[in-house]
Amino acid sequence: MAKRILATATIIVVAFLKTYGQAQDELYKEIYKQDSIFFSAFNKCDTVTYKKFLTSDFEFYHDLGGLHYLEEEMQSMREMCARNSHIRRELNKNSLEVHKLGENGALEIGVHSFYHTNPGQAEHISGTYKFVQVWQKKDNVWRLSRVISYDHGKMNND
Repeated sequence: MAKRILATATIIVVAFLKTYGQAQDELYKEIYKQDSIFFSAFNKCDTVTYKKFLTSDFEFYHDLGGLHYLEEEMQSMREMCARNSHIRRELNKNSLEVHKLGENGALEIGVHSFYHTNPGQAEHISGTYKFVQVWQKKDNVWRLSRVISYDHGKMNND
């Protein structure tokens, strides 16, 4: 009898872990995809698509620049895109972590690098930094509600 209970419990635990692992894997893939689309818009200065990824109560915390709300973030994006230089973000894929937050949220943690191209110069790395992003899923659409960008030290934008 004890062996039967142990065997049944083992099967239940293994099935749960397999299902949980598959759900986590699907969430990871979905957030990775959303991150890629969002930062593709950033890299292309596509402010319309970029804004679609942000919630109306969006907050961006930057260790050097402080707190920006949605409209400040969009103004910063427009100003960056109006300059005669190009900025490109690249995710360090090996650093990416995705964690479930309730039924409709995800926490994305990782490291990314930014590259600058100034007029008449070759692209160069500006720096490699850490980030935390909180994603919310509403009406089957993922949007960023909070971003924390930190560990900037000195940025090389020249």
